[in-house]
Amino acid sequence: MATIETDYLVVGAGAAGLAFADTLLAETDAHITIVDRHGKPGGHWNDAYPFVALHQPSAFYGVNSMQLGTNRKDTIGVNKGCYELATGAEVSAYFDRVMTQHLLPSDRVSYHPMCDYVGDGRFVSLLSGEESQVTVRKKTVEAAYYGIKVPATHTPKFTITDDAWLVTPSGLTQLWQGKREPPQHFMILGAGKTAMDVGLWLINSGAHPDSISWVMPRDSWLVNRLHTQPGAEFFKEAIGGQADQMEALAEATSIDDLFERLEASEAMLRIYPDHKPTMFHYATMSAGEIEVLRKIKNVIRRGHVQALDASTLTLAQGNVSLPTGTVCIDCTASAVQQRPLVPVFQGNKIVLQMVRIPAPTFSAALLAYVEAHYEDEAHKNMLCTPVPFPDLPASFPRSAMASMMNQFHWGQDKALRTWILNSRLDGFGKVIAGVDPLDLDKLAILNKFKTCAKAAVANMPNLIGSATH
Repeated sequence: MATIETDYLVVGAGAAGLAFADTLLAETDAHITIVDRHGKPGGHWNDAYPFVALHQPSAFYGVNSMQLGTNRKDTIGVNKGCYELATGAEVSAYFDRVMTQHLLPSDRVSYHPMCDYVGDGRFVSLLSGEESQVTVRKKTVEAAYYGIKVPATHTPKFTITDDAWLVTPSGLTQLWQGKREPPQHFMILGAGKTAMDVGLWLINSGAHPDSISWVMPRDSWLVNRLHTQPGAEFFKEAIGGQADQMEALAEATSIDDLFERLEASEAMLRIYPDHKPTMFHYATMSAGEIEVLRKIKNVIRRGHVQALDASTLTLAQGNVSLPTGTVCIDCTASAVQQRPLVPVFQGNKIVLQMVRIPAPTFSAALLAYVEAHYEDEAHKNMLCTPVPFPDLPASFPRSAMASMMNQFHWGQDKALRTWILNSRLDGFGKVIAGVDPLDLDKLAILNKFKTCAKAAVANMPNLIGSATH
């Protein structure tokens, strides 16, 4: 058995694990050992479908020390005019560079791919079966707590007969390799961001919208991507959008009223205006993408899939006959598993969770900074209270309030506030700090944000209470 000594053992080389390691490397002289089951760094990005891309700008994703993308704006397509969205291939290549060009050359990081962590400082090679024992001088970091699943790595919860034609989104792009006749009809199973990506890809790749059916158990509220743009030229949309969001949270009398206000301010969007969304996962879309998806008219709202055979799709609220030559695309994997919130700092263990939502890599980097510079565990956990990931629209106020409370505590700490301002993963701090004191329009937006944020904090307990009754 091989033996290793290290200061921090990071279990998981996905986006969060690498963002944590990157900041810890910058802020300390610690040695870090990273163990991961994949053959390359990047976690679930290694298993993603070929046409996947970020749904928020590349500018604030990845690790703090290395830029992702070229900070350009798209000039064509449904994201035209907004900052670039890295493709899955670009993200995967980026994390490989982070490892090979930054972390490993430091001589303070060791990386063990294709290894299964079995607990108690032990991991086993998936190729040789050799076991290694790690002596951890400081802490073990659980960097895969959320258990992200993608279509290629999850098992459907519904029954499937051998004669059913079911593919993953990756399999959809490989239909040309098969021996079957080309599909005559496409049936998208699922209502999340993956299903939206599939619908967009099918139409943009030449499928006629009338040849597509969409099994949508729940409609979703969507974040307007225009309101997530990091450049100063988007101040009105991004910071003004945040001010509008605070105003809605401050004035809403119910969850329905809240989302009606958010939709009226264009902070939130939905694909089908005549159907009330009952899901909210922070999926982010452009108005152009929604316009394309609305071309899909055959939307089936009969609950979740229960079973699939060659001719019939069984749903919770009835059966659907499949047209001849229908290929079903499984988009039912949940990207973020609902896990109970636990303290981040637990003695000799750190459990990475989001402390700003939806910002997993910023959160991980901030947790590393706090670990490096603060001693008292209670204080660290106060600064880094995990934010619950929403499922229902009613979950949104609780998530927003937890994020705001964290932000308030960070703002009271000069060193942490300065680190955030200089972090490339923080989307809007520099934009706000760069406002000209003579720019009255922008100052008015900031004043609205501050005023409404205070009122929002006062009103959010009412919204949270209304959602539980």
